[in-house]
Amino acid sequence: MEYAEDPEFCSMIDRLRDEIGNDSGEAAAAFTRLTETTDPEELHQVLTAPGQPLWAREIAAYALGVTGDRRAFEALVLLLNHRDPERCVTAAHALTRLGDPRTARAAAALATNELRVAYALLPVRLLAALRAPESVPALITVLERRLPADDPHWRVGLACVEGLGALGDPRAAALPHPRLGAAARASLSRLATAH
Repeated sequence: MEYAEDPEFCSMIDRLRDEIGNDSGEAAAAFTRLTETTDPEELHQVLTAPGQPLWAREIAAYALGVTGDRRAFEALVLLLNHRDPERCVTAAHALTRLGDPRTARAAAALATNELRVAYALLPVRLLAALRAPESVPALITVLERRLPADDPHWRVGLACVEGLGALGDPRAAALPHPRLGAAARASLSRLATAH
């Protein structure tokens, strides 16, 4: 398995092992078998079979995603929108490696969904990493919504600013917001010194 030594995979496996707990029965055996398989068909079957636990679907989606199997796309997008930030991190990593052209559009839809703004941090960071045509417009849209001083989701706004800076878009540097504008200027200055 080319991903078996991947630090993100190892972190996910440790987290899921803790989630399963000390179960020494069927779950433990299935967990071990799933973490050791390299068969994409077996992984796809776990991903799509009814009644599979979330941890099994997450392992299968990650393994398929990092190896470029686009059958994992939908499951990874669902995990990117999960309430558990660690699952979102794992899904974002796998989606970046998957290379599916639908990823940027899905990340933009998740990031700009105001009803799910509390879970938008990872989709915003994924948009910046993808450097896709959808990235800047989506980041600007999300950032504009985060400008009120009393906005509780300022970290999402900060991620937008950092993403725009990484993408070289100067619009964020002109923000009147004290916390976000300073971060944008710093991000752009780091970009300028890197070139």
